[in-house]
Amino acid sequence: MKKALLQLHGAVFLWGFTGVLGRAISLDAVLLVWYRLLITVLSLWILFYFRKKISRISKASVLKISLLGFILSLHWVCFYASIKYANVTIALTCLSTAALLSSILEPLVLGRRFDSFEILLGLFAIAGIVVIYNTHLQFSIGIGIGLISALLTVLVSVYNKKIIHDYAPEEITLYQLSGGFIGLTLLLPLNNYLVAPQQMYPTVPDWIWLLILSWICTILTFYLYIRSLKKVSAFTMNLTLTLEPVYGIILAFFFYHENKYLSNWFYLGFGLIALAVVLHTWRLMKPMQELSNNPTH
Repeated sequence: MKKALLQLHGAVFLWGFTGVLGRAISLDAVLLVWYRLLITVLSLWILFYFRKKISRISKASVLKISLLGFILSLHWVCFYASIKYANVTIALTCLSTAALLSSILEPLVLGRRFDSFEILLGLFAIAGIVVIYNTHLQFSIGIGIGLISALLTVLVSVYNKKIIHDYAPEEITLYQLSGGFIGLTLLLPLNNYLVAPQQMYPTVPDWIWLLILSWICTILTFYLYIRSLKKVSAFTMNLTLTLEPVYGIILAFFFYHENKYLSNWFYLGFGLIALAVVLHTWRLMKPMQELSNNPTH
């Protein structure tokens, strides 16, 4: 159990580190994600081929999973664009609203009833974003893109719930990331035309960060996460996942001293969002904790 907890916290910590790496890489957001997917997808196909993890599924299933992967790649693009236009802290703060956005989108997609308490928490999060936005107008574009990033990751998460029991985790990961890479490759000419990036190819330091981002913060974290799922309860899993933005913000403060560019109003806004996330997590976890304390149920 202790080993599984260390694996889980290791995965979450490394996910939090992706924002720091995103700021360090000099490429624009689209090219950054494209190179990340190029390295990751090639590595996974080679790894799964030799481990005989590649299984045949229907073309319709591949298309469905790949489309979700394309949305995931757009989430990554928006996340790193938010970092480029603002900073790591702002991007992660916006991303932390994802759990609350899911409470609004899940009823629409999965057909369950709306929860008035979750709607109230969503208003807390909106208030926090408004406070941060109005007091940090220099980051306004980054905040807007960051919220789109949060919305896209919620869409992927919600629709993944509909397919997670039909396919193996390796199949979902492989075909989603492959679909994301293909979709983003098709968008590259449009990006190059509209944005006209000043830099098309990674520098030597960029390649180092991209390899760390792809091999350690993507492939290794997936392995650690899947391994921990076998031992860790759903309560512990969901509670630990809420630490990802916290880890990332602490790392951004440490490496880039981003706290120097944030006013006290940011901490008020972040506090409102954090309070909403904590209350939302506590409400979700309470039945799981009661169940774990009473195994005879």
